[in-house]
Amino acid sequence: MRQICYLWELTNGQPLEGLPAAAGAYSPLFDPEKFVTGPSHRNARWRVDFNGLGSPSYCPTVRHTPEIQALLDKNILGSASQFIAGLDKTALDRAVQWADLSETQGSFVIENELPTSSKAEAFAALLARANAPERMTEDYLVALQNLAVSNPLDKAVQFRSGQNWLRNALPGALGVTYLPPEPSLMMSLMDEIMTLANNTKSGIDPLILGSLVSFGFVFAHPFMDGNGRLARFLFHKLVCSHGVLPNGLVLPVSVAMKRHEERYLYVLQTFSKPARALWQVTAIDDVRVDAVFKGDPEIYRYWDATDCVAFGLQMASEALERDLRDESVFLHRFDLVYKAVNDAVDMNNNDLVLLVRSCLQNEGKLSINRQKQLTANGHPAGLLAQAQQVVTATLEYLNVHS
Repeated sequence: MRQICYLWELTNGQPLEGLPAAAGAYSPLFDPEKFVTGPSHRNARWRVDFNGLGSPSYCPTVRHTPEIQALLDKNILGSASQFIAGLDKTALDRAVQWADLSETQGSFVIENELPTSSKAEAFAALLARANAPERMTEDYLVALQNLAVSNPLDKAVQFRSGQNWLRNALPGALGVTYLPPEPSLMMSLMDEIMTLANNTKSGIDPLILGSLVSFGFVFAHPFMDGNGRLARFLFHKLVCSHGVLPNGLVLPVSVAMKRHEERYLYVLQTFSKPARALWQVTAIDDVRVDAVFKGDPEIYRYWDATDCVAFGLQMASEALERDLRDESVFLHRFDLVYKAVNDAVDMNNNDLVLLVRSCLQNEGKLSINRQKQLTANGHPAGLLAQAQQVVTATLEYLNVHS
């Protein structure tokens, strides 16, 4: 009953009159056995402990599912820190370069877009700010949006003041797949999201906080363009702000997300589909639509983030275990094989790199197409056969002694 009274006053913005004073121990609003909880904020009037992931004005909920608990038990960031501690400086520098490049490419591939050099440079510049200790403000996010997009016409000067929407190939209103909150609501939502993001000492797991802010941002859609890329950047920023990863390193979560594109779409639709159903959309012409919100705006404030958080944790786990670790092992093996072949045969650097990479990517064997290319470059068959023997012997040694 105390919880009901607390929530009634919160919802209606006025006190209940004529009721006795609350007594007894404080009661948590969210049962820690059933929900992932945040820091404690006690309400003395009703002796209720608000322990949600956010504030009473903006509070996504995350159910304590077996999947989420299993991922939290893996201590993903702790494992990443231990793995990184075992790399020498050269290996770490190369891992950072690879992760940045992969995350840049992956973030565009998710949007079915091939980045031009200018777009790639813009996103790389964005990633470079992930480790900077900057508070999240409107000016800060506008500056990041300007880095994330390359077309001057798409660069923002503030959060959007008009309605935007996402659409697919279908004509008219049928093609409108999602409408974010109206501008009048969006500003207060962004204030809450920025407050959540800036509270890095809340005790919330960094990967959970990163997922909440990233998905919350993309659902709010505060800019006319660049929201998806910026949302994925914010995941990195929140993770990096806790100081677990070394300066410059990001987990290549976009690479992992691309492998699970269908699940990523499903996770987005857990919110976008019910939100879209609350809008009445009428097509004016091929470009313009008339959209009227018929629902309760609280859908944008209190949403179930369980699937979003589970997805964020899983992608971070895969980015570490399958991508960053595998690439680091690949680079280590490449160095050793390259040195062995370089000591045994006379071949220019470019062709030697192609030969070694081809072998490592083809179960230790030089592909037929690469053989033809290297032969056309003037390398005799005997030299290629000798190089292949060295590769085979080196890999056998590594497999035994690794």
